[in-house]
Amino acid sequence: MKITAVKPWLIRTPASYWGEFLFVELTTDEGVTGWGEITTTTPTANRAVAAILRQLNDVVVGEDPSEIERLWHRIFRRFTYMGSRGAASHCISGIDIALWDIRGKVLGRPIYELLGGRVRDDILLYTHPDQKKFTGEAGVRAEIEALIASGHTAMKFDPFPHLGDPKRRHDGYLDGEMSREGARIAADLTALIRRIAGPDIEILIDAHGRFNVPTAIRLCRQLEDVAAIDWFEEPVPVESYNALGQVREKVNAAISVGERLHTRWDFTAIFENKLADYVMPDVTWTGGISELKKISTMAEAYYIPVTPHDAAGPINVVAGAQVMMTVPNFYRLETAHFDLRGYNELIAEPLDNRGGRLRIPAGPGLGIEMNVEFMRRNVIDGIGG
Repeated sequence: MKITAVKPWLIRTPASYWGEFLFVELTTDEGVTGWGEITTTTPTANRAVAAILRQLNDVVVGEDPSEIERLWHRIFRRFTYMGSRGAASHCISGIDIALWDIRGKVLGRPIYELLGGRVRDDILLYTHPDQKKFTGEAGVRAEIEALIASGHTAMKFDPFPHLGDPKRRHDGYLDGEMSREGARIAADLTALIRRIAGPDIEILIDAHGRFNVPTAIRLCRQLEDVAAIDWFEEPVPVESYNALGQVREKVNAAISVGERLHTRWDFTAIFENKLADYVMPDVTWTGGISELKKISTMAEAYYIPVTPHDAAGPINVVAGAQVMMTVPNFYRLETAHFDLRGYNELIAEPLDNRGGRLRIPAGPGLGIEMNVEFMRRNVIDGIGG
């Protein structure tokens, strides 16, 4: 069997926070097709990565798709001089997931069986309320109660006002400050959600890497005081391990990082310098199924729980879950929503997350089949089809 093409698919869908998902299709000369995902957080990045994927046809077409480890390194080393993290590891991720999907389909086995077999029966989840529905206390209450009624026992949200500028929402770090008023708004919202949720629901706070060191410390301490938070995620921008260490020394809440770290080499300093209580690599960004498994094994040696990040489509969820079926030091898998029906138009069979747990699809490989007809009707900028 030989690889015949790498095809990016940029798809318009309301199931995405950003209105689009970026998938990867890998075709072979024996008719077996594998699927991966990359979906980044901006339209600009999605289009840039799609362009790189097309160039990688020159690297992988004609290769044996069963040689997953060799192909991972073949692609990775192509980017040595321009930087092998970021866009490079995103492309590797999508292709690696698709290679594992092909391997599972050829052997008639789910991916987790090829990674050593399961250590659990299903995958415990944490999820997000829809903060667009936080219109006054009644709106907050309705959304949190609906989330809890769905069976989920942990939720994550970003309580901080975004300074009135939507362009700074997730990645617009400038001075890293937050006003006293903004801090009070965040504390009040977090305290309200704790009252509604009760003491037994885990509350995870996402700071989205927006704050400087003193601001991150102040905000985390305020939330610790009002709501018994269970972690404080990405308190400072990802570029400085020293800044992260300063925050960690001054707060009591557990620290979670990793969605913006690429490959095992980025995580090494986290483990060696004791910088986090949880790590949250994203299978579609950090290097795919192969790399998520390696990072998880590294974390196991430090007794650090792994909790894969997700902010994208169904392949992200399922690929992370396939690995976590085999990982002893697993905490929870993230889903972007507690209601996953938005994915139904993209895949042949709905995902089963009843009771806040994901049941792995029964089929070989990833266990899901993409709805290619829907995808063709919703291709953006001619990327796909």
